[in-house]
Amino acid sequence: MDSLIDSTNHISSSINEMVEYRALKGHIYSVGFQPDECLIPFLELVGFGSAALIRTFNLRYNLITTLVEQWRPKTHTFHLSCRECTITLEDVALQLGLPIDGNAVTGVSLISRPARICYDLLGRSPSEGNFQTLKFSWLKANFEYLPSTATELEVMQAARAYIMHLIGGVLMPDTHGSAVHLMYLPLLSNLHNTHSYSWGSAVLAILYRELCRTTDPSAVDIGGCLILLQSWDLY
Repeated sequence: MDSLIDSTNHISSSINEMVEYRALKGHIYSVGFQPDECLIPFLELVGFGSAALIRTFNLRYNLITTLVEQWRPKTHTFHLSCRECTITLEDVALQLGLPIDGNAVTGVSLISRPARICYDLLGRSPSEGNFQTLKFSWLKANFEYLPSTATELEVMQAARAYIMHLIGGVLMPDTHGSAVHLMYLPLLSNLHNTHSYSWGSAVLAILYRELCRTTDPSAVDIGGCLILLQSWDLY
């Protein structure tokens, strides 16, 4: 047995004892609509131009599950029969086009005045009460169509909404439902400064975390950027 595996907590050590094969379920929520042409310059400005072109394709969950079985949390690498390898920041930059240098992507886990920050940065709010996430259905309903008379401010607000959907739905989805945490929105307040954050590092860190978490035999679903994981493996 690989010395890097916890003999009781790693899925690869439990396969022979399992009654049924475990295929993980993934969490991915495609934006579902293409950004208006007016948004493209702002998406490129913040470093999300290439990521905005991602179209959800069929994820092969058997393949993803097999990769998890080969993942070693202690080294953050896949132990394959041919060699030991892993997904790098260079892979993230090449496949997703996200910035990998700059400030760490951190945010306040609890927003004290969520409605105010939504009005300031999105021009509207889903509620006047206390909330910490934005539902993808709300983002789509309010920002899918941009009026032809939209001002630059309204275009910027729509760009922020699209990026929020992209972050929570494709790049950094978690297992807590079809919504994105509000903590990312303040990082989009100044779109000219958003590119200074290392979004690629955040995407990779969350994917690493999910790979480590799902080596536990009791795990049934996996978050993170599964499109990156699958495309890295295939290509």
